[in-house]
Amino acid sequence: MANPRDNMNARLPASLSDREFQRFSAFIYDHAGIKMPPAKKTMLEARLQKRLKANSIGSFEEYSDYVFSQDGRATELIHLIDVVTTNKTDFFREPGHFDFMVKTALPNILAARVPSRDPVRIWSAGCSTGEEPYTMAIVLSEFAVGRPDFRAAITASDICTQVLQTARTGIYPEERTDPIPLNLKKKYLMRSREKSKSLVRICPQLRSMVSFRRINFMDDDLGLTEKMDIIFCRNVVIYFDKPTQQTLMRKFYKQLKPGGYLFIGHSETLSGLDVDFKAVASTVYRK
Repeated sequence: MANPRDNMNARLPASLSDREFQRFSAFIYDHAGIKMPPAKKTMLEARLQKRLKANSIGSFEEYSDYVFSQDGRATELIHLIDVVTTNKTDFFREPGHFDFMVKTALPNILAARVPSRDPVRIWSAGCSTGEEPYTMAIVLSEFAVGRPDFRAAITASDICTQVLQTARTGIYPEERTDPIPLNLKKKYLMRSREKSKSLVRICPQLRSMVSFRRINFMDDDLGLTEKMDIIFCRNVVIYFDKPTQQTLMRKFYKQLKPGGYLFIGHSETLSGLDVDFKAVASTVYRK
C-alpha cells in the first residue's frame, strides 16, 4: 500500500542544496557578473522554481544537469539569466541626469563636433523594460524643437530577453507613466482603444528613435560598432563586485567618443576604480 506521505512529499517544492547553489552562483557570476552570496540562496531558490515548473523538472539536481548539458546550454541558459536579473525602473528616474544631459552634455557635445548629419548616439545600458530609453527619446525630442539639424539615435540593451520584449512593444499600464509630465503625456503617449485596460503606448516617433538589443556586459565583444556620445548605466553595477565594475567601466570608456559622458546611478560611484573618467557632476563622468 502506498504511503500517503510519499504523495505529499512529491508535491513539496524542490529544495536547493548548498552544492547546487554554489554551482549556480558561480555560473551566474561568470556569465553575467552578478554576485550571488549565500544570503541570496532563498531568493535564487524561489526564482529558479519557475524554471523547474516550466521544464517539468522535479529537483534542482536534475535542473542543474539539464542546464549545463549541451541542449540546456543552447535553450535554457538564457531563461536562467532572465529569472535572476533584477529589473526595476521608472520613467524620469533620477531626473537630474536628464536636466544635465540637456543643459550641459548635449550643448558641449554639439559645440565640439564638426557639423555633420551624424546623430548624437546614446546608449541606455541595462534598459530593463524600456522606461529609461523612452524617457531619453522624450527629452531629446523636446531638445530638438527649434533645432532642425539635430538628430539622435538611442541604443537600448539588456541581458534579459523578457524585459526587452516588453520594451520593444512600448506598451505600459497607465499608472506606470505617472512620472511623465502631463503635457508630454499628451504629446507622446497613445491611449488604448479599450478603455477598460488602462494601457498606453509610446508613440511611433519615439519608438523609431530606439533600437533594442540583447547585450551581456561580460562578453569580450559587446557588438557595438558605433562609438557613443553618452552612456547611461544606472543602478546596474551595484550588483557587481569591484573587479567586474572596473572591467565594465573600461569597456564603457573605450566605447565612448572623446568628450563623451557616462551617467551612473546615484547610489553608485567610480571611487576606488582604476579608470580614466573625470567627474563633472554628481554621478556624471566624462572621457
